[in-house]
Amino acid sequence: MKLLAIDCAASLCAACVYDAAVGSELGRQVLDLGKGHAEHLMSVIDAALKATGTGYPGLGAIAVSIGPGSFTGLRVGVSAARGLALALKIPAIGVTTLEALAAEAATMFPGRPVLAALDAGRDEIHAALYDKASVLTYGPAATTLSQAATMAVDMSAVLAGTAARQIAASAGPAFDIGSTAATADIAVYARLAAIKGPGEKPKPLYLRGADAKPQAGFILPRQQP
Repeated sequence: MKLLAIDCAASLCAACVYDAAVGSELGRQVLDLGKGHAEHLMSVIDAALKATGTGYPGLGAIAVSIGPGSFTGLRVGVSAARGLALALKIPAIGVTTLEALAAEAATMFPGRPVLAALDAGRDEIHAALYDKASVLTYGPAATTLSQAATMAVDMSAVLAGTAARQIAASAGPAFDIGSTAATADIAVYARLAAIKGPGEKPKPLYLRGADAKPQAGFILPRQQP
C-alpha cells in the first residue's frame, strides 16, 4: 500500500509518499515556509506524487500530523487530509508531533524512555512521555518546565523537541538529546501511520485555545423584538 503523509504542524510544509509494504519512502517535497501552508500544500503534495510516479488513485491511506503545533497549520493539514481521504474513499490517519519526535529519538537511542516536549510559550510546555518500549505513559498534555524536568530525571529519559535543551538545563544532570526541532521528519509520520492503521478521523490536537479571540466590543447585545 502506498501512503501519502502530510505535515503542516510547524514551519515546514511537507509531503511524502511511503510504501508500507516494504517500509520505504519513495519520494518527498518539503518547503520551509514559516506561514502560508494553505497556499502551498496542494502543490507540495503534487510534487511529492510526481517525484514517485504515483497518482491519487494509487494511494491507500493519508497520514497527517495533528499537533500540537501551529494552530493554523494544523487546520490546513488536517482539512486537506480528511478532504483527500473522503474524495479517494481511503482512511486518514492522525499522528501527533510528539509521538513522531519520540519515535525519531527512539531510533537514535533504542531501548530508552523518551520525553518529547515542545516550548509552547507562556511558561508552558506540551509534552508526552514514552517508556523504553515506546508505549505512551503520559500526555500529550500541557505542563510546566519543573514538572517536565522531574519526569525527565525520574525516567532518565532521552529528550526531544524544542523544549529539550530547556528541560536539560533545568533538570541538572546531563541528558541525551534527540532532535530539537518542532516536528519530525515527514517519513516518520508515514511510518507511524502505516503501523497504526485506520482509526478515528484525525482532528487537530490543541492543548490550549487559540491565541486570537474576538474583542468584547465587537459582540453586540441581542436586540429585543
